Amino acid sequence: MIDKTICFPNAKINIGLDIVRRRADGYHDISTLFYPINITDAMEIMPSDNFIFDNRGIKIDCEIEKNLCFKAYKMLKDDFDLPPVKFVLYKHIPFGSGLGAGSSDAAFTIKMLNDMFSLKLTTEQMVTYASRLGADCAFFIHNRPMLAEGTGNILHETELNLSGKTLVLVLPPISVNTAKAYSQCKPEEPLYRLEDSIKLPIEQWKDCIKNDFEPTVFAENPLLAEIKQKLYENGAIFAQMSGSGSTMYGIFDTKPQLDFAGCKTEFIELK
Repeated sequence: MIDKTICFPNAKINIGLDIVRRRADGYHDISTLFYPINITDAMEIMPSDNFIFDNRGIKIDCEIEKNLCFKAYKMLKDDFDLPPVKFVLYKHIPFGSGLGAGSSDAAFTIKMLNDMFSLKLTTEQMVTYASRLGADCAFFIHNRPMLAEGTGNILHETELNLSGKTLVLVLPPISVNTAKAYSQCKPEEPLYRLEDSIKLPIEQWKDCIKNDFEPTVFAENPLLAEIKQKLYENGAIFAQMSGSGSTMYGIFDTKPQLDFAGCKTEFIELK
């Protein structure tokens, strides 16, 4: 057993998000592309006499039983009789932002516990566990560009290289309720298939790659529409909301000089 392990769970953006149909189970079938980005939390796991979860940075405001890291630990403990551990999570990726803040931590918990206790889980076994925790958790096991279908749990590896581009993330002080956002959308087959559109030059994406959440989320949060417009006005070759929001992003050829009053802004060199 490893005495202590540390990792840096990263975020993702959605490139395109088509809400295709509402399923009989109440969930929705979607089509989207998950793209990993280098904005991270930091997480340590170490042996302990009792289970401890130490949250630092952004506060995780939920009961421990609903915490995805705890759920991941409990799920593996039930199958492998794991001993107690202490989590220290330095939370940097905000919740309700469309960046996979909780899903990433959960997936990395599975990977870390697998290494720490030599569980010898294969990638596909870890994907199966992660899928039980949330629609996009499985993506973070792979952690490379993936086209996602179904509820986001059916993943297909895709070739997409954005290296050399600058990603600008704009994080406004707004949290979007994903369940409410879904309830306000009207599912329909997309005019353009995302798997085809993503192969086009980036300059053409804005004409055919859409996020079906934007119309209703923008109607309730006009600031998001203003941010998107400003990103394009300042040279973005593609700009969109990530997931159900509220993070907006722009892809640029070179790093722009931008300031969004009242919003946190991150500049990331894509590799």
